[in-house]
Amino acid sequence: MGLKSSLHNLKEKYKGKKMAPAFNAIHTFLYLPNETTHNGTHIKVADDLKRTMNTVIMALVPCLIFGMFNAGYQHHIALGQIEASSGFLGSTFWTWDNLVVGLWQVLPLVIVSYGVGLAVEFLFAVLKGHEVEEGYLVTGMLVPLIVPVDIPLWMLAVAVVFGVVIGKEVFGGTGMNILNPALTIRAFLFFAYPTWMSGDKVWVHGAVERDQMIAAGENLDAISGETILGSLAQNKAAGYEVMDMFYGIIPGSVGETSVLLILLAGLFLIFTKIGSWRIMLSSVIGALVMGLIFNGVVSSGWITESSKFYGLMSTEFWHHLLIGGFAFGTVFMATDPVTASQTNKGKWIYGFLVGFISIMIRVFNPAYPEGVMLAILLMNVFAPTIDHYVVQGNVKRRMKRLKVKTA
Repeated sequence: MGLKSSLHNLKEKYKGKKMAPAFNAIHTFLYLPNETTHNGTHIKVADDLKRTMNTVIMALVPCLIFGMFNAGYQHHIALGQIEASSGFLGSTFWTWDNLVVGLWQVLPLVIVSYGVGLAVEFLFAVLKGHEVEEGYLVTGMLVPLIVPVDIPLWMLAVAVVFGVVIGKEVFGGTGMNILNPALTIRAFLFFAYPTWMSGDKVWVHGAVERDQMIAAGENLDAISGETILGSLAQNKAAGYEVMDMFYGIIPGSVGETSVLLILLAGLFLIFTKIGSWRIMLSSVIGALVMGLIFNGVVSSGWITESSKFYGLMSTEFWHHLLIGGFAFGTVFMATDPVTASQTNKGKWIYGFLVGFISIMIRVFNPAYPEGVMLAILLMNVFAPTIDHYVVQGNVKRRMKRLKVKTA
């Protein structure tokens, strides 16, 4: 009661002053808001923006924890300290050593993401005189999960500032942005610092140390550190089993590798009615259709093994769902209720195009074989247009029915 009373006193002390939004945000974060509806209400529900964001964060936490273990696991494999054959349920995966390395590398990413992002949110709230919005709670968790484990912290900080300011605040804040802020941050990192977002040195902590040991004459029978998409884009064999891809014991962004956990998170979001099953399902259908088209092109003989597109084109169409960030983007990014389509028919169109374009970019852009980020950002821009034509189509059909009835 002492802490609550002190915070309440501070809230009353700064009421109506410049710093009021900052103290109100701290009070609201720790305790339930004491605001009540003064007028008549039409719908009574128990959820609010903060509860919605917390539900998404709960779905992300398993991916974060797994990402920590996998970061340590890939690190020790790269240095030849453990065998890669131990597998998802192997005794060398869920070990304290792996978790320590993961914590050491991933936790600072989370701290920087939340620290810098919330600082910008607080700054804009104070300058504009509005309450601090909870929109960054999910974005702050998403960002560390979609970047390489060895990304420099200062780069991440710069990208977060850019993403929050340009991706959200300039549009008016939470609920007004047209681009997904987390993907805006990742897009900035990719185009501003491409060498830190691709290659075989950024996805596995210790990859540089491994190369130095090899150069010194040590014989390491270890992984290359390159992602599956990176290998396929260069027409090289992926070198991983299908179940490895499904479980997520492969190099990649911190939280994007485990399709199993992402699938469970997607089911949880659908059950809680936060994530749109229409967008998720249609995105998968779009990706499978594009993958089938590419497989058909390869089967017809139009593309030979000498083509730079052969590696990804010849990949089994359903394997595209297991590699890269497609699953993560479909469940957590494409379903963003602010930037996605709002109409039911629009969600089907929007999701299908996200999946279809993701695989198209993945195949036709060997320099950047992961296309889900660009596909979602592109469809974020077109989502209002899709909804507009869906609504207009409904209006026209109703007008026709009205004319028939009055005739």
